[in-house]
Amino acid sequence: MRYFIEITYDGTPYHGWQRQPNAISVQEKLEEALSTLLRRNMSLTGAGRTDAGVHARQLFAHFDSEDRLDTEHLKFRLNRYLPQAIAIKSIREVTAEAHARFDATARSYEYIVGTAKNPFHKERAFLVEQPLQMQAMQEGAKLLLGNKDFKCFSRSKTDVKTYICEIRNAGWAVHDDNLIFSITADRFLRNMVRAIVGTLLEIGRGKMTINELQSVILNRNRNMAGPSVPAHGLYLTAVTYPQSIFK
Repeated sequence: MRYFIEITYDGTPYHGWQRQPNAISVQEKLEEALSTLLRRNMSLTGAGRTDAGVHARQLFAHFDSEDRLDTEHLKFRLNRYLPQAIAIKSIREVTAEAHARFDATARSYEYIVGTAKNPFHKERAFLVEQPLQMQAMQEGAKLLLGNKDFKCFSRSKTDVKTYICEIRNAGWAVHDDNLIFSITADRFLRNMVRAIVGTLLEIGRGKMTINELQSVILNRNRNMAGPSVPAHGLYLTAVTYPQSIFK
């Protein structure tokens, strides 16, 4: 039987989701917990990877079990066992072929930019105290919408067959002293969201124009885009699946 496990975590103590040879990851901690509680070696397949320091409000992974599990009891035991920075939101049985990565139809992220010093945001938001042109940043976000080649926002050394992504939603909102950038797409390239936010902040600072952003996208050149913002302001907020895979 196959199960989807819904996870939320503070990425500060970990070197991202994916298991690493010389660093502690969220996947490693969760696989160790499952293996201990179920008394057999367990492996997880995640919906995707998050970089070191990136947070997740919702991430899914799947695992297989020969026995039918009491999912509520297992969730309770895992939450008692796991470190404070990792929590299990749900465990659900899915169809035998369901895949946490390949069956995802959309992923959503938020990036939090703090506009005033806040001691509680040290590892939660990126502080930018200079004034920003919000209208220009919103216009820049609108240019991203649609099915486009986003090589300009991808990490240079990455093994992908295509740089085309369909961005379905992108925009900024103001919440107290924070500017929150939200984006949803069918898929994302490595470092893509952080590069997009860094580029839009360049527009907000008046260092790049909307026309220049259009040229950046058309030229597919990472060096023309803005710098990547720090990982600690980035949150994976949702991963979407067809309801037909859930039992």
